[in-house]
Amino acid sequence: MARSPIHRVRHLQRYREIVRVFVRHGFGELVDLLELQPYLALPRRLLRRWRREAPPLGAPQRVRLALEELGPTFVKLGQMLSTRPDLIPPAYVAELTKLQDTVPPAEWEPIRAQIEAELGAPPEELFTTFDPIPIAAASLAQVHAATLSDGSAVVVKVQRPNIETTVETDLEILFDVARLLQARTVLGEFYDLPSMAEEFATTLRAELDFYREGHNADRFRANFADEPYLYIPQVHWDFTTRRVLVLERINGIKIDDIAALDRAGYDRHRIALHAIRMIIKEVLEDGFFHADPHPGNFVVMPGEVIGAMDFGMVGYLGRRERANLIRLYIVAVQLDEEGIVDQLIRMGATTERVDRAGLRRDVARLLRKYHGLSLKEIRALEIVEEVMPVAFRHRLHLPPEYWLLGKTLGMMEGVGLRLDPDLDVFAVSEPYVRRFMWQMASPRSWGPSLLKGTGDWAELLGLIPRVGSQLLTRAEQGDLEFTVNIRELDRALARLDRLANRLSLSVLLAALIVGLALLVPAFNLVQQWGLATILIVAGFAGASLLGLWLIFSIWRSRK
Repeated sequence: MARSPIHRVRHLQRYREIVRVFVRHGFGELVDLLELQPYLALPRRLLRRWRREAPPLGAPQRVRLALEELGPTFVKLGQMLSTRPDLIPPAYVAELTKLQDTVPPAEWEPIRAQIEAELGAPPEELFTTFDPIPIAAASLAQVHAATLSDGSAVVVKVQRPNIETTVETDLEILFDVARLLQARTVLGEFYDLPSMAEEFATTLRAELDFYREGHNADRFRANFADEPYLYIPQVHWDFTTRRVLVLERINGIKIDDIAALDRAGYDRHRIALHAIRMIIKEVLEDGFFHADPHPGNFVVMPGEVIGAMDFGMVGYLGRRERANLIRLYIVAVQLDEEGIVDQLIRMGATTERVDRAGLRRDVARLLRKYHGLSLKEIRALEIVEEVMPVAFRHRLHLPPEYWLLGKTLGMMEGVGLRLDPDLDVFAVSEPYVRRFMWQMASPRSWGPSLLKGTGDWAELLGLIPRVGSQLLTRAEQGDLEFTVNIRELDRALARLDRLANRLSLSVLLAALIVGLALLVPAFNLVQQWGLATILIVAGFAGASLLGLWLIFSIWRSRK
């Protein structure tokens, strides 16, 4: 048996803990599939239990409970998987979206020590006030209210002590498991699971870097500098490190608290428009969007201004990705199933083995539901949920950012519709889509690439005289040689050689038969049995046998 990648002895205890949790939730077969039992020294009674006892819950629910029990890394993994309907079935996607990233707060003393280690002084010396009871607690960090010496109200986000060590251990284990799944399951035929594990590790490590989150906030503020309907809190960089982030404290009404908004006299329609405009601008104009837009991260301030918080999870879309989205949006609005399939292929979303006819049928079946409906009656979240089974069935390889965007749009649409049930998301997005299409057609968009290509051609034309002179000189001297390397050339030449031999043999055989036929009238084959007669008869016999062999050879090669 090949050596298992579980060779990090220092992690064996954590391996055993993870396996016990999955066995307890009815996934002991995974231990057998990956052949982990000999390496983890698990009691056999644990492995027998999952066969005897039928868990009362379905598999998706048990996966969610297991991930929640295993802690922050696995909760984040589940949240990532909930945005990848191309990887897991829709039932699992729906269940993993329920993962809760709220945990009991850490004790005050370790948090105080963390702040002192990061900022060089205890919090009571750095802040005029500091509430030791957090206002929010998650698996990676918790948030405290405080006041700076100049009277500024701030929130202090503090990373949980030793969380990085825990996360790094779990990431190494996940990478080991990804390599095992790659080698021993059908998923390895469709996906590069170790690369996905590395991508997840990069995302999670970035979320642990509060410098990065602070720069995300600054970037959002710069992007919306001319948009008065969104407020981004200031970052206090003098008090910010990789593990501590200090932001301006903003106050307002939670964006989905409808009763409180009505009591305050806010215009919910305007708030809904602002929320949808915010995400559409982020996607189509900036290519940089808030990827965790649940209602707890947004408050409504006076003037129907939306205040945003928590910038740890963001998404990126380059111009090409945005252009592909717009093209897909256009053919989808036109209910053109062939156009949708063609666009998915151009985007590289399908593999070589895709069943194009089956994909087209599934897309057509999905589109039939929307025939005759106005855009106002179509819901983005509904579309995303209906696309999930198609994506999983056909293994559509859309970039992770697209699935993250789909989830983000669905969440923001849900917030907007709670604020205003008559909200027309497509009408709000139409000016942004039209503006982006004009930008795609503008010389400012394709001009730089054209100029770059022109520069490349100019450089090539400049090289032609010098290189051409060198080639002509070598040709005159007889030193010019060309080497052509054609894949499987030897096999092709061998087949060509066999064909030439067979053709030559056929010509010779035909010539022999014709020659013998011309000799027959010159001899009386019945009365004279001399040497010539014997040679003629032997020649006919040989030609017949050779002809039969040639016919058999051709029949066998065709077969």
